[in-house]
Amino acid sequence: MAQPVAHSYGKSAVTVYRVEGDRLFACEVRMLVSGDAFLSSYTEGDNSLVVATDSMKNFVQQTALDFRGESLEDFLALAARRFLDRYEHVDSVRIEGREATFAQRAGLVRQRLYDDHGFAWLDVGRSGIRRHRSGRRALHLVKLSGSSFAGFVRDEFTTLPESHDRPLFVHLDVEWTHADFERRPAVADVRQLVVDTFADLHSASIQHLVHEMGTRALERFDEIDEIEFSAENRLWDTADQREGATVYTDARPPYGEIHLVLRR
Repeated sequence: MAQPVAHSYGKSAVTVYRVEGDRLFACEVRMLVSGDAFLSSYTEGDNSLVVATDSMKNFVQQTALDFRGESLEDFLALAARRFLDRYEHVDSVRIEGREATFAQRAGLVRQRLYDDHGFAWLDVGRSGIRRHRSGRRALHLVKLSGSSFAGFVRDEFTTLPESHDRPLFVHLDVEWTHADFERRPAVADVRQLVVDTFADLHSASIQHLVHEMGTRALERFDEIDEIEFSAENRLWDTADQREGATVYTDARPPYGEIHLVLRR
């Protein structure tokens, strides 16, 4: 006989654009709820305790009306705690948010940007925040010089030439946890440290690069307990060269992947 071992349900792609004067708070939210009370909705089709996912969407958007902060994490925590207060039969809420980034261009004009963005997720139970994660995704960074890759294994499968100074284009996701959720560095400050490290380090590989980024982050921000990197090597392919100039084109798949987790 089939036995349910885990279950949750919720709403994804809930968009929030809160405008108050010249201030814009924008994000996309995913909320999943869990609890023993929902099991009968799976096993017996009993919906008497099911909070409709459309109601969850309305709840998140109405919570945004009361939010006065700037932090994505603070907004997610507020929504999760309020949801647990409102629905006593819910055991836990997992809530995730993706920042919608708008750059100010002139006066009240904003331009939507679609790459680098902040994100966070929280697992909130009756006892409080049980797990959490913050970070930035889709950092697309290129360095025109100051990167190398040489000294790797050469055998019958090797066709890649060594390079002692090359452009480097990486797609980078960085995420971290805090020893105390209430003590967090500004996400923009962590991003700036990552960018500065990319700029001033002559890296021997992407592995070397992300290790230095993580080491510096743990040294600079004592609030961070663990930091994780996921990187793709998108180094451009050479199209043509002449008289000191090189024309490149986008790299074709497959792409190299590099992952690293550092903990203090």
